[in-house]
Amino acid sequence: MVGDDGPFGKLFRDGKWVVASVNSNPQASDTRFRESVCFNDQLQVISMRLLLSILFPFVLISQLAAYQPMVYKSGYSDKLLFPSKAPDRIILNLTETPETAVAVTWRTDTTVDAGFVEVVEASPTPDYPAQSRRVDATMQKLTVMGNSEPEIEAHYFSAVMDGLEPGKKYTYRVGDGEWWSEWLQFNTTNMEGDGLSLLYFGDAQNDIKSMWSRVIREAFRSYPDIGFMLHAGDLVNLPNSDLEWGQWHEAGGFLHAMVPSMMTPGNHEYTRNPVSLSKQWRPGFSLPHNGVPGLEETCYYVDFPYAKVVSLDSQIMISSEKYLTEQEAWLEELLGKNEKKWVIVTMHHPVYSTAPNRDNQQIRDALKAIFDKYGVDLVLQGHDHAYGRGDTKNLSTGVTMRDGEVGPIYVVSVSGPKQYKNDNAQWMSVSGQDLQLFQYIKILDDTLIYKAFTADAELYDQFELRKSTGGTNRIIE
Repeated sequence: MVGDDGPFGKLFRDGKWVVASVNSNPQASDTRFRESVCFNDQLQVISMRLLLSILFPFVLISQLAAYQPMVYKSGYSDKLLFPSKAPDRIILNLTETPETAVAVTWRTDTTVDAGFVEVVEASPTPDYPAQSRRVDATMQKLTVMGNSEPEIEAHYFSAVMDGLEPGKKYTYRVGDGEWWSEWLQFNTTNMEGDGLSLLYFGDAQNDIKSMWSRVIREAFRSYPDIGFMLHAGDLVNLPNSDLEWGQWHEAGGFLHAMVPSMMTPGNHEYTRNPVSLSKQWRPGFSLPHNGVPGLEETCYYVDFPYAKVVSLDSQIMISSEKYLTEQEAWLEELLGKNEKKWVIVTMHHPVYSTAPNRDNQQIRDALKAIFDKYGVDLVLQGHDHAYGRGDTKNLSTGVTMRDGEVGPIYVVSVSGPKQYKNDNAQWMSVSGQDLQLFQYIKILDDTLIYKAFTADAELYDQFELRKSTGGTNRIIE
């Protein structure tokens, strides 16, 4: 086909434009076409290639400087590391009074310099945003660079939604007034009725996104109405790795933003030399400040209508004689004034370990007598990467119990894929190894129900504690 531009018309043939030259003799019996490269098009291609060859190095260098893309063996996207204007790593935390107040924390990039929470009692109608109230958040800048990771700068925001009513559902979102999260919902603790329930997780620590995600998600699918989640230390492997913290938040996803959490630090939340808490711990969580001074958000307690739940910082006990003594004295005073029916303690290092080479004599000497004296009911621990549950009635170091009565029940568990051998020590009634687990605990007035499940939601262990009027427990297995 001859084009409109005279004797040389454009013809599309074999996927490209060519120039058609038509014989000037219109009477010729055969019109011959001569194909040649269009010089104008060729010139455009050459010019474009030349321009790209000049600009590409500068574009590439600027992208590398600004974005610093990284390749990890599991192919995790950079969104786990780099913040944006939109809030991420949103997590609810328990306050000292969870029936009337809930804390929330989130992260943005450093261009965002203000943060707010909008909260309202949940409603079935879509006009609830207009009824919400705004709560100002505090901001903290964090600059961190983990091993083989780029430097990450972020603003962390935290706020407390207080003045809430017990046993109610609330809707909230976080943002700066322009960039907002989605609307999310949570329940405050009920003062009575359905009791208190929680999910307890041992060490997540390794391969967090790829292999721990299924555990926390299966736990929530099995028990979606729990009051809070408890993490017994070693949430990550490297304390200042922002990639690992990103994996931990990604694994829980919206669960962190809808179910309040409490956590106690493990040895992997601390650097060794010098001994220092993870840089992400205090900016990333909003936990109570009611424990030993200097150990805010690692040593603290939460009061529920039925129970007192206490976090002890066991790693700093091992590292500092000062903080060992101070936590020991603080716990003695706290439990001496306790009026709650049930007491649960969580800490990372076990009082009784699942392997002899991991014994924590220093912690046992400091704490076991206090647990016995004040009738601690349940001690939830991690660290040993195996499963063990039992008490000390069969040990010479145990308290003297009447038949059927038990003192503190000690549990060691692991939720991540890193596993150690279990030596089936005498203190354990049930033990296990090479298992990823989660635990469900429910308190109903005078009864505590405990169930341990494997990652595929198969029941592995269970018991009930029945509390007498005198405060002692009987165990039903």
